[in-house]
Amino acid sequence: MRMTSSTIRTRWSPKRDKATPQHRRAAKAAAAVAAGALALSLTACGGDDNDSTGNTGDSEETANSVTLPKLDGTSLEIAAVWSGTEQANFKKVLAEFEKRTGAKVTFVPAQDPIVNFIGSKVAGGQPPDIAMLPQPGAIKQAVDRGWAKPLGSEGLKELGENYSQGWQDIGKVGGKQYGVYYKAANKSLIWYNNQVFENAGASEPETWPDLLKTAQTVYDSGVTPFSVGGSEGWTLTDWFENVYLSQAGPEKYDQLAKHEIKWTDPSVKDALTTLAQVWGKPDYIAGGANGALQTDFPASVTQVFTGGDQPKAAMVAAGDFAQVNIPSNMKIGTDAKVFPFPAVGDNGPVVSGGDAAVILQDSKGSQALATWLASPDAAQIQAKLGGYLSPNKNVPNSAYPNAVQQKIAKALIDAGDDFRFDMSDQAPQAFGGTPGKGEWKILQDFLKNPKDIAGTQAKLEAEAAAAYGN
Repeated sequence: MRMTSSTIRTRWSPKRDKATPQHRRAAKAAAAVAAGALALSLTACGGDDNDSTGNTGDSEETANSVTLPKLDGTSLEIAAVWSGTEQANFKKVLAEFEKRTGAKVTFVPAQDPIVNFIGSKVAGGQPPDIAMLPQPGAIKQAVDRGWAKPLGSEGLKELGENYSQGWQDIGKVGGKQYGVYYKAANKSLIWYNNQVFENAGASEPETWPDLLKTAQTVYDSGVTPFSVGGSEGWTLTDWFENVYLSQAGPEKYDQLAKHEIKWTDPSVKDALTTLAQVWGKPDYIAGGANGALQTDFPASVTQVFTGGDQPKAAMVAAGDFAQVNIPSNMKIGTDAKVFPFPAVGDNGPVVSGGDAAVILQDSKGSQALATWLASPDAAQIQAKLGGYLSPNKNVPNSAYPNAVQQKIAKALIDAGDDFRFDMSDQAPQAFGGTPGKGEWKILQDFLKNPKDIAGTQAKLEAEAAAAYGN
């Protein structure tokens, strides 16, 4: 499952009873998201009736707040990189659209990078009607290449009613609306096996030094501390971004994201040095670096929650969407718990990812499908299935299937317009979003050799300069 990172960021104090707002945004909005994020200590969350996906089995009527046209005889294709449970759950959203309109919608599995996949489809004269693009840079590329079509009036109306201005703006290029952000995620979380923590006498850390102490406590109990899905480079960029934002601060983060400062900057050295405190200890990572580089994201989550009280690892840094990869016998909030990514500097990070629906073939059907995805009706269907967050502010919080996810979702919505995008997603795709290249590959190499900080910085800067053109 590819979960890239359109990113909401604010900051909270490591003291859980006191939120610290990020100064560049409104204090009220920052305090709201901090309050939601702080609640993620979550030591007593999760209903007894919920499985790992949070599916309660309720048979509530699907909400019906959006008007859609009749599309009998219309066939549509929608492409995304989603797989497994994520894909299966999204297909249920598409099935409801089919039921309401009479259209037939085919899900087209795409490969990373999706812009290249779309390009091949366009070249062959068979682009999908809609693509779910995980990066704002990918939306701009699709527009610049003449592939993307603007959202029509009905979709704009739905978007205006259901999304904060900030979420609308990130789907715009040149002032026109192209993207509908259907999905978001909080990626500044660390999930852990509660039985392992209890057996070890470990507690949830609030700061980076606390995390290292917790890791050592878990290690001393006989369990490897961390699982890392290193075969997918984006998981490593998430580690870096959480550390960098918290340690270097938002101004430096913004500058690095725009390549206004170089990757040879001392702040990058500091972040890589911090990462090496974990990545540089092979015994702290399940399978060591080589094992991590052969572990994909779903497996990195699953192996934390299988094996009884002797799993392959005790914890994994992963977004809320990791829930779909937690085995159904592990209760969210009881057996599988989560804490915020610890503060490296004065404050901790909050990072969110997302995917936007972008129309590639303009038609009544594709516009209707985009409108559907902008509605709370569509989002509510997938929200109930777990492992999903919507930036749609009119999705009722009660739609989320357990207390853990409800608090994560509330933090997302309470952020309002107080957000930023993930650094790698702001970068040109050749640097920040291509398997085996750029930042993904260089951080994979750094995982193998975390002593080579200067060399890693030099490689990052060379690749970034080439991709940004400066």
